[in-house]
Amino acid sequence: MTSDSSFPLRFGPVSRRTFLGASGAAAATLLIGRSGQAFAAETPQKGGTLTMAIWPDPTALVCAFTTSDQVLLASSKMTEGLVAYGYDFKPQPRLATAWQLSPDGLTATFTLRQGVKWHDGKDFTSADVAFSFMQLLKPNHPRGRGTFANLTAVDTPDDHTAILRFSKPSPMAMNALSAFESPILPKHVYEQGDPLRNPANNAPIGTGPFKFVEWNRGSHITLERFDGYWAKEKPLLDRIVMRVINDASSRAAALETGEILLAGPNPVPYSELARFRSNAKFDVETRGEELLQHAQAIQVNLRNPALAKLEVRQAILQAVNRENLARAVWYQSGKPATSPIPYQAGDIRLANPPAYPFDPKKSEALLDAAGFPRGADKTRLKLRLDWVPLGEANLRAAEFIKQSLQRVGIEVSIRSSDLPTYLKAIYTDYDYDLNVFLYAPIFDPSMGLQRFYWSKAAKAGSPFVNASGYASPEMDKVLEAAGTEIDPDKRKALFHEFQKLAMTDLPILPLLDLDYTCIINKRVHDVMAMPEGIRGSFADVWLSA
Repeated sequence: MTSDSSFPLRFGPVSRRTFLGASGAAAATLLIGRSGQAFAAETPQKGGTLTMAIWPDPTALVCAFTTSDQVLLASSKMTEGLVAYGYDFKPQPRLATAWQLSPDGLTATFTLRQGVKWHDGKDFTSADVAFSFMQLLKPNHPRGRGTFANLTAVDTPDDHTAILRFSKPSPMAMNALSAFESPILPKHVYEQGDPLRNPANNAPIGTGPFKFVEWNRGSHITLERFDGYWAKEKPLLDRIVMRVINDASSRAAALETGEILLAGPNPVPYSELARFRSNAKFDVETRGEELLQHAQAIQVNLRNPALAKLEVRQAILQAVNRENLARAVWYQSGKPATSPIPYQAGDIRLANPPAYPFDPKKSEALLDAAGFPRGADKTRLKLRLDWVPLGEANLRAAEFIKQSLQRVGIEVSIRSSDLPTYLKAIYTDYDYDLNVFLYAPIFDPSMGLQRFYWSKAAKAGSPFVNASGYASPEMDKVLEAAGTEIDPDKRKALFHEFQKLAMTDLPILPLLDLDYTCIINKRVHDVMAMPEGIRGSFADVWLSA
């Protein structure tokens, strides 16, 4: 068995952005200061409380059943996956110490770490791994039905061996074994009752470096060092306090006064980033997003007869000036999207997908052709526009889109709501027309994008999946093939075909590829040691005086 680069994650595409950030992730004896002068690396110190911001209040604290960013941020400190991934996307040991994939790609054997304890003192065993994948993640994770579609069984020949068996090769499953995607949960806690309603979702019991203490809803979440953690010298921090601060201006003030030491992603208005970049007390990081990547798009409800017409969807996309959207809303921290796969993804991104450049006259002609001429009041049709309540930039984007569509005769009413209400309307009731949302394509599109385009991903009540009503046998065939193809070139060709179909059918209208930021007080060290950034375990994070 091995725990090195022979693990077959080469099946997943590698982002160019990874190599730009990799050098900053490695530990070094010498560091280069702002002036270019070399100085000795500081020695990590133990102790202290890291206070950071989170917003809005999470819906839960375990990410096995939701991909909400706030849940990921909290869950990853308390739960762990079989492996973690470095900036090179190669696996590193976590709950598994060694692994081996069979030549046919149908069997993955993991040697599990011994001496690992759950936070309640029970022993971690292979039974927990089998239960987590087969009873929790595969049926309930928003991406699980796609990622683990070909996982047929997890054998447990002994307490420290887990053998994942697949009906077909599953490269995306091999790229989905970290804490933020596939947290291993305790069988003894979850085996009774509905896992979605288990109290442990709000008071996690994990194997991670920090254990749950309290969740005062609307105020804060407190985690403390787990003294029984398998890495005996870690974590270095005594405590993490996540303060719920919904207002961006309040977060900016809390950072400047030292009330909080860390916030992200996108914690302050983009108009204020220059001020933080010029302040010697802070680092403004764009690393720590390599595993996820981020983009903004409009999800279209095809159940609406008007939106079911392709010409209307094309018209909406061509009515929005994405260059101006990036400038006015994101202060150039975004680029116009031409595909669901963002620019950071390298050569798996199709060079010339079907294009819809900003063209209001073309938009109006398409609406005429679709049977929506301007009426006496100059209005062609009326639509509702929801926006994901995860930052003020999304509201500003909704307002920008409203103005853009109004110019071509589409009257838009913006509907604002809190996160639970938003999730229910979009992903349970399907009660919406247009939805401005953020998504994480992830370094493997089969994990991050398939869920929005694959007809079998649709499941009422499951957030951030196919809620558009889009169903295409051709798209399903391409996505399912990409999920099992182990030849890198053939898999890249399938992703190219996926992009052609996605930009032809347009169930989702890509707007921007985004660069997220995190603001870190310089007292806080090693936040970006791994490519998931603030969504990491923080086992290595430490505070200087």
